[in-house]
Amino acid sequence: MAVREIRLFGDPVLRSACDPIVIGDPRATALVDDLIETVKLPGRAGLAANQIGVGLRAFSYNIDGDIGYIINPVLAEVSGEPELVDEGCLSVPGFYFLRRRYPFARVTGVNLAGEPVELSGDGLMAQALQHETDHLDGHLYIEGLEAETKREAMREIRKASWY
Repeated sequence: MAVREIRLFGDPVLRSACDPIVIGDPRATALVDDLIETVKLPGRAGLAANQIGVGLRAFSYNIDGDIGYIINPVLAEVSGEPELVDEGCLSVPGFYFLRRRYPFARVTGVNLAGEPVELSGDGLMAQALQHETDHLDGHLYIEGLEAETKREAMREIRKASWY
């Protein structure tokens, strides 16, 4: 188990869709351990595998002290009227922008044993489920910003010391 370094905006691994994990793959246990250790740090709500440089379909979450993971997640349901929420990303550190997210989301997948897992929730959980599955599909949250907000976000990001 290790806390892994977060890949930052501009790293090509963040723009690539992740491959499904084959249940029983010995790398999966180590990946899940690292995802959980890395998401436990303060201020982290979720972490996708590609954010630590691994192109496999898994993410961890840390919502209100509830810490867990899901393998091969699929965004199965979203509902409600999309609303503007303040959103940030570990791969775009120091920035928060308003973007539209559904107030409820449900994700299905499996655990390390291949048993079905379903995660659902509203508020921050709904936001995290949508955000992390977007990551695994190769999309960053800034892609979903409204046009003017996205232009401003890109101007600000390009000025960041880490960019």
